[in-house]
Amino acid sequence: MKKIYLATDHAGFELKEKIKNFLEKKGFKIKDYGAFEYQKNDDFPDFIKPLAKQISKDFSNRCPNSLGIILGGSGQGEAMCANRFKNVRAIVYYSHDKKILQLSKEHNNANILSIAARFLDEKKIMSDIIF
Repeated sequence: MKKIYLATDHAGFELKEKIKNFLEKKGFKIKDYGAFEYQKNDDFPDFIKPLAKQISKDFSNRCPNSLGIILGGSGQGEAMCANRFKNVRAIVYYSHDKKILQLSKEHNNANILSIAARFLDEKKIMSDIIF
């Protein structure tokens, strides 16, 4: 069974909660790294770094069944923060073509999906997430 780790700051908080509920209903094991409440002045590295450390650890220990979903306003800063960790390959998704998700996983070993919360709606994200 895949483990899905989630993290965001205020920009993606509401969407993260919806994604968490969606994935739990699908039977995935979820670990939430926060934010745990909306705080407009929180900062994404506080939540993204612990998730990226966990993905790095899992992949170092050859546990490829864990994946991360991080959210931010654009998703760019969050992906850059995550990609600083060994074994982490975060991609940013704006939804132009969901095939990019599959190709990023298959050809580039992507293990974190960084979602641009200010550019995507809930319906599009739920239909595009591929596990």
